[in-house]
Amino acid sequence: MTTLRIMPREMRLMSERILSLTALPKGFFTAVIDHVMYSQKLAFGGFAMLETRFDVLAKADPAKIAIASETAGTLELDAAGEHAWFVVPTLLDLAGEFVARFGEARITVANALDPAELKIAQALAGRTGLALTVREGDAPVFTATAQPLTGIVAQDDPTLWALLCDGVQIDAELWWRTYHHAKKALAADTVVSRRHAGPMIVNEDGTVIGRKDNDDETDISFLAAPGAQNTQGENAKP
Repeated sequence: MTTLRIMPREMRLMSERILSLTALPKGFFTAVIDHVMYSQKLAFGGFAMLETRFDVLAKADPAKIAIASETAGTLELDAAGEHAWFVVPTLLDLAGEFVARFGEARITVANALDPAELKIAQALAGRTGLALTVREGDAPVFTATAQPLTGIVAQDDPTLWALLCDGVQIDAELWWRTYHHAKKALAADTVVSRRHAGPMIVNEDGTVIGRKDNDDETDISFLAAPGAQNTQGENAKP
C-alpha cells in the first residue's frame, strides 16, 4: 500500500469542503473540521470513516443532542444517534462549564454513533484548559478537571503539535478519493464563476464592480477573457 504524508493544512481543507456538503449548520461544521484529522492521527476511523459514513453525516442534525439528566457536576448527554464527532463540541463545552462551577465534571454520553470516536475529546480538551479521562463503553463516561493552559502548543495540545511537526500517513488511494470528493464543494469552472470570484465582479466588457485597490494583484484580463489557460494542470491530477 502506498501512503502519503499529509499535513494539517491539507486535511483541514478537505474536511471543511466535504463537511460543507452536509446539512450541518454553517456555523457548526467549522467547529468539527479538526475532528477527522485527530481521528486519523489517533488511529481511529479518520478519513476512511469520513468516506464510509458520509451518507449518515450528510443528514446529521446536532440540534437533537440533548441533556437527559443533570445534577451538580454530573450530567447525562443523549446523543440521539448523532455521530460522535458532532457530540464532542457539546461535550467539551459542558465539561468546561461544570469544571468552572463545580471544580469537576462527570459526563455520560449515551446513544452516540461510533462512540469510540468520542475519545478524540481527550486530545482536544487540553487546548480548552481541561484534563479529560474516559471510561470506555457503549455509553462512555468522561471526567474532567481544570488543566491550566501554558500557551505552549506542545504541552497544551501534544496531538496537534505532532500533526504540525510530522503530519500523518494516509493511504494514497483513500486520500485521492477524499480529494475528488472535496472538489464537489467547489463551483464549476465557468466564465461566469471566474468573473464572480473573490471580492469583485468583472462584467463581460471588462468593467469591475467591487474592490479596486491600487495594490490589488488580481489579473483582470484572466478573469475577463478565460480561454485555453484553464484547468489543464488540475485535470492532470489523479
